[in-house]
Amino acid sequence: MEKATFGAGCFWGVENFFAEVPGVVDAVSGYAGGHVEHPSYRQVCTGTTDHAEVVEVTFDPARVHYAKLVELFFKMHDPTTLNRQGPDVGTQYRSVIFTHSPEQERIAREELEKARGRHSKPVVTTIEPAKTFWRAEDYHQDYFVKNQGHSCHVTYAELEGK
Repeated sequence: MEKATFGAGCFWGVENFFAEVPGVVDAVSGYAGGHVEHPSYRQVCTGTTDHAEVVEVTFDPARVHYAKLVELFFKMHDPTTLNRQGPDVGTQYRSVIFTHSPEQERIAREELEKARGRHSKPVVTTIEPAKTFWRAEDYHQDYFVKNQGHSCHVTYAELEGK
């Protein structure tokens, strides 16, 4: 198994999206990229911890390649909005890929260039080395399943036409 970490706005929709992808074993909401240890949701929402809301994806590379996950990441959100996705505004909602290896960084940069070719506005997604992942509070995990909500992100089935 391998890990991939993505920030694309509110983690509820990102988690829900990646949980549907064949080959993904687990998708967990959390925080990464900041300077506070064990941050809480309240702290992250202030924008002062520098954390992004992210999803740590555990996947089977024999079933889904990392490049496919990055390609889906760029298609499932708007990577041209700085520190914003839909109604969610703040640095915690930034578009970011945290890479876990030099190979992941190489692939992410290739996919970033492809994404730039698909958008008329500049793509603002950053690519950074993975930092400590802090699991979000339990009430954030599987949020849409628990609350029968609807994601503000496109679903995997919608994106793939299934």
